[in-house]
Amino acid sequence: MTELEELLERFRRGPEVVAVAATGVAGPQLDFSPAPGKWSIRQIVCHLADAELVTGVRLRRVIAEDDPLLEPFDQDAWAVRLGYSQRRFSAALESFRRLRGDNYELLKALAPETFERRGRHAETGPLRLIDLVRSAAAHAEAHARQILEIRDAYRARQAGLGSEA
Repeated sequence: MTELEELLERFRRGPEVVAVAATGVAGPQLDFSPAPGKWSIRQIVCHLADAELVTGVRLRRVIAEDDPLLEPFDQDAWAVRLGYSQRRFSAALESFRRLRGDNYELLKALAPETFERRGRHAETGPLRLIDLVRSAAAHAEAHARQILEIRDAYRARQAGLGSEA
């Protein structure tokens, strides 16, 4: 398997990695925040769905346009104004799966040289299509680890509450 094929496989598997990390999460654990200002599991999955939507637009612009300017988005404003705390977890996870699947289908059909096409991120500067794919793959993996950490923190908090009774 080439390096590009391995990267595309990591990209494709992102939603599954997140789903496995969140398997069995329900009730108060979905909305538990490990510290003030930190996102809950529900908010993380909503963020992943919306970030994948943004990623899809960025991928398509780099593929189709010459040196497009890629605008950032304010993830904290999106979380508040798009009601991440009230959105359905299962719908957000399914949206992430569907959008990532669509993006993967687009990417897997491209010629390898297409991954060298460039765009310019307004905050971080020049980047290639392969950089966007690598970033998106790592993004899902990082949030899967974060979900596992939140679950551990929730269990520790529950165990601490149980010992005080």
